[in-house]
Parts: sequence; structure tokens; C-alpha cells
Amino acid sequence: MLTVTNLTKTFGPQSLFEDASFQFNSGQRIGLVGANGSGKSTLLQIMAGREEPTSGQVAMPRKARLGFLDQDHYKYENTRILDVVMMGHKVLWEAMQEREEILANAHETFDTDRYAELEDIVIRYDGYSLEARAGEILAGLSIPTFQHEEPLSVLSGGFKLRALLAQTLAADPDVLFLDEPTNHLDIISIKWLEDFLQNSKGIVVVVSHDRRFLDAVCTHIVDLDYQKALLYPGNYSQFEEAKVAHRLRKETEIGKQEKEIADNEAFIRRFKAKASKARQAQSRVKRLEKITVEKLAPSSRRYPTFKIPSIRPPGKKVVTVENVTKAFDDNLVLCDVSLTVNRGDRLAIIGPNGIGKSTLLKIIMDQLEPDEGSSEWGHETYPGYFAQDHHELLGDRDVTVHNWLWDFCPMESIGYVRGNLAMVLFGADDVEKSITNLSGGEAARLIFARLAVLKPNVLILDEPTNHLDIEGVQALSEGLKNYDGTIIFVSHDRWFVSELATRIVEITHDGIEDYRGSYEEFLRRATVDHLDAEAVLEQAKAQKRAAKKKKSNKYDAGS
Repeated sequence: MLTVTNLTKTFGPQSLFEDASFQFNSGQRIGLVGANGSGKSTLLQIMAGREEPTSGQVAMPRKARLGFLDQDHYKYENTRILDVVMMGHKVLWEAMQEREEILANAHETFDTDRYAELEDIVIRYDGYSLEARAGEILAGLSIPTFQHEEPLSVLSGGFKLRALLAQTLAADPDVLFLDEPTNHLDIISIKWLEDFLQNSKGIVVVVSHDRRFLDAVCTHIVDLDYQKALLYPGNYSQFEEAKVAHRLRKETEIGKQEKEIADNEAFIRRFKAKASKARQAQSRVKRLEKITVEKLAPSSRRYPTFKIPSIRPPGKKVVTVENVTKAFDDNLVLCDVSLTVNRGDRLAIIGPNGIGKSTLLKIIMDQLEPDEGSSEWGHETYPGYFAQDHHELLGDRDVTVHNWLWDFCPMESIGYVRGNLAMVLFGADDVEKSITNLSGGEAARLIFARLAVLKPNVLILDEPTNHLDIEGVQALSEGLKNYDGTIIFVSHDRWFVSELATRIVEITHDGIEDYRGSYEEFLRRATVDHLDAEAVLEQAKAQKRAAKKKKSNKYDAGS
């Protein structure tokens, strides 16, 4: 059980939430939702005991084991990946290490009592299966078995964070805190994580902007809005309906109170001077003194404005890709890909994970050289690029948000720059932040502000919704619908693709399939929905079964 009582958190004059009180029980999975800056991660840190509240308290059983998703992979760089994961279960890992040390020195001395104590801990926490469990979790997060014995340093940044997620899950904590756990996961790994959390017996508290993930996992939602933190039963979709109904009830109650006040004040003004009505008027005055109208705080939900003008229309052919092939060592990701993108297309590139979608965008943007083939821009094209890794565009200079953006439009006024920043929710104080200190969502919004001042007539977008909150994704969809240029994009967000795409290019191991029409129309003709976890997982299993059968048939034929 985890109990929050009258919790308040302020930063100077700013109040994130006030007098928050709720209780979580074993088996419950709670999503923390709210706008960027509303205090989700702060509340998570406070409940985990990593940050102090301004007032109020958090209580849980003294012996409860906590799990918190760590982001610092550097301290494990030279550690075996399996060991990194097993270290998550601190009590068990330390007992196993000490036990091994006693056994290693048994020829000199052997502490029988201490060894028995350690063996009891190992048995109590099922330590003999810990390595197998760690391997299963790593495999579920798409880190292949052959890498488990290698040091963490062999993994890319995103996969290192997967290993740290595996470490947190392997700890089997009584209370598990996860801050944006799906950010670096592919769709199959997200599905695996959903299943894992659904089977969790403890308390799970998660911050996520992925509404599909919240719908699949959560039994409750804590909404941080109006400077409050309110608990709602149900998943995200159920919470949305309940919140609207709750706000409507509050506004209706306040409306009735305001009408009662107005009616009483009118009666008092009309009859306070008449002796026959004086007593009634005085009674109304006393009644007014007892009425307290609740003041509803403004919502912290903020919707950015993504308004990207284009400098001028390009020629009919925007970009032509001819016979492009690209491999990384022995891994062939693109094979003989040819594609022509025309003016006005809103083209979504989809396909299984690792098939080369981002690679194709980088080749189009001249960020990568193909091994074979070519990519050529059409007449009067001015492309704007949104990279999946924001650092590719932001760089590592320690400059303010304001100065960084002004570098891209030096002839414009300060008002123009500030206006574009304000549209993507950078206020007067925010514009003085260093770009090195921006959150993922802030960095994404700043890059879109850059696109707005550059006025490209072609947008190349690689996973543009990854770090945006739910309101940001909705606003981006509306902004891109109003954009009059050409869009080529990669996204795992099915809702976003369905809202925006007018053409689908599916990359397969056999080449590409080109579908003219919406994503829904594509699904009526396609064999697999690449943006649906269940379908992708079933396809992966089918491919595995086919490969196994092929190998078996080859063996039988050889014998």
C-alpha cells in the first residue's frame, strides 16, 4: 500500500499541485498524466523518496522494495549486461556476490553461519532462477541472447536504456516507478512491456505520453491539472470521459450558486427598504454570507501552435529515389529501393522495426550515403528535417533557446523570434534556458519553431511525436493538416498516421509497396498492420516458425 496525504509541491510562487491525497494498493497500475511541466515526474520522484514535498507526506510499508527506472547507464559501461540486470534486485544480488566470495575463499576459512544466512536470502528470492529471468526480460526488450554476456558498452544509447529498464523490472519490486518507459522501445517491446506490467502483483506508477500504452496498462489515472492531483478509476480513455463529466458538474454547481447569489442580491436591492419585506431581505443577506463559490483554477493543459509556412511551391516531382541499397556491416537494411514523391504528398513510411525507415530519410536528407543508387531533389525544393535524435539538429553549444532560434533568421526582429517561440509554449523565462538543459518535449517544440522560421516546402519528419505530450501530438496533427507543403514522415503512432497520411509506402524485405490513400485504406489491402502490436507480434512469431521449419526441412534433407 502507498498512501499520499495532503501533498503539496511549489517552486517559488508556482504551485504544481496542492493537498493531493490518494491511496494505491497492490495490483493497481497508475498512470500519471498532465501537460509538460505540470509536475508528473516531480510527483513520481516524491513518491519514490527521491525529492521532498513542500508539505504533506508519503507513507508505505517500511520493508517495501522500490524500483525506479535509472537513466545513468555510464556507471555500468564495463559490466556484463546480464549482471547489470541482476543488480536491480539489490538484496539478492549482494547476497549472491557475498556467497560467491565465501565459496572462493573456502580453502582459507568458511563462515558456516553467514553462508547459511545468505543461502536463505537466495532461496527466499528465487535467486537460482534470477539469471534466467534476467535473460527473458532482456529478450522481451529485444536485446538478443548472444549479447547478454557482453559489456553494456556494446549497446547503442537506446538499447542501454532498455537494459536499465530490464534492471528495474528484474528487481521484482513491491512498488515500481517508471518515467516514460516506452521512449526507446519498438512496438514489439512495448507490447511485451504491457503484458509484463499487466501481470505485475505489486503497485506500478508510470508517467507516459503514449495513450495506447496507458489504455493497455492502467487501472487508474492520476491527473495533474488545475493545480490538483486527482485519482480516477479506469484507463486513459475512461479517465478522459470522467474528467470532462467531473469538470462539467463543477461548472454546473458553480453556475447554480452564482445564479442563487444574483437572485438573492436582486431581491435584497428591491425589497430592503420595504418594511413588509425587510425580514425576508435580511434572511437573504444571511443566506448569501453562507454561500462560498469555489474558484476553478485554470487548466495547465497547454496546446502549442505548430504553424509552418512554406516559402513557395516546388516543382511537381519533389524527390526521386532510385535503386538505393544500404547495409551496415552484414546487416542489409535497404535493398534496391526506388520511389518518387510528388508535390502535395503526405507520405508515411512504415515497415517492421530495423527495416531501414530512418535510414531512408537520412539518405534523402543527404545525411547518409547509399551503398548503391541515388536520391535527388526536384526543382525549387527547400526541405526541413526533424531528426529522431534531437541532438543532431540542436548541437551541443551552450546557447539560449532565444539565440539558437535567432541564428536561423538573423534578419528578423526580436519580436518575430519571441512570437514563434511563444507559439510553441516558450514563455519569457523559458527563452533564456540553455538548449543543453531542454527536456525531450521542449527540444521537439524548439525544432518545430526552427522549421517555422525556415519555411521549408518539404518536411522530412522522423518520429516527430516521440517526446510530445498528448496535447502536443493533437496540436501537431492539426498544424500539419494546415501545412501546404509536402510531408514525408516515419511514425509508430497509429492515430497520428491515420490522421495525416494520404499515401503509404511500406518497406519490406522484398522491396517497397506503394499505397495511394489513407492508412485505413492501406489496411484493407495489407497483410499486416505495422502499427498494431498484436499484429506485429503475430507476424514475428509466424516468421520464426517458418524459419525453424525451413531449417528442420534442410536438416532432414541433408540426413
